[in-house]
Amino acid sequence: MARNVMVVDDERDIRITVRAVLEPRGFKVLLIESGEKCIEELEKGFKGVILLDIMMAGMDGWETVREITKRGLQQGNIIAMLTAKHDPDPDLEQLAENVLHYIRKPFEPSELVAIVGEYCQFLEDAKSEQGTR
Repeated sequence: MARNVMVVDDERDIRITVRAVLEPRGFKVLLIESGEKCIEELEKGFKGVILLDIMMAGMDGWETVREITKRGLQQGNIIAMLTAKHDPDPDLEQLAENVLHYIRKPFEPSELVAIVGEYCQFLEDAKSEQGTR
């Protein structure tokens, strides 16, 4: 099963922490520091779960989601937003069809593993289902 995860966060410590939680459990983790680089990786063909920070310098998480959608790069990917905010973000409603989850920092490692594992399985099942059509 493909267990690709892209971690998009401008905070190096967050990227490293997420990798330390996911890699030992069999996930292939790609660390990206900006929305612009996320778009570049998607254009190169990345498929998997995208853990996307909301508050980043330059292109923030919501702008990144809008750009992903505008360019048609969401196919074969699941986006979950990472945030330190405790109040719901008004942008979440507008982009709900493109964002599947809202994960608050600090997160519980076991919860992150469960969420990412579930989404990787969903993507794998969807890919298998398309192959049988």
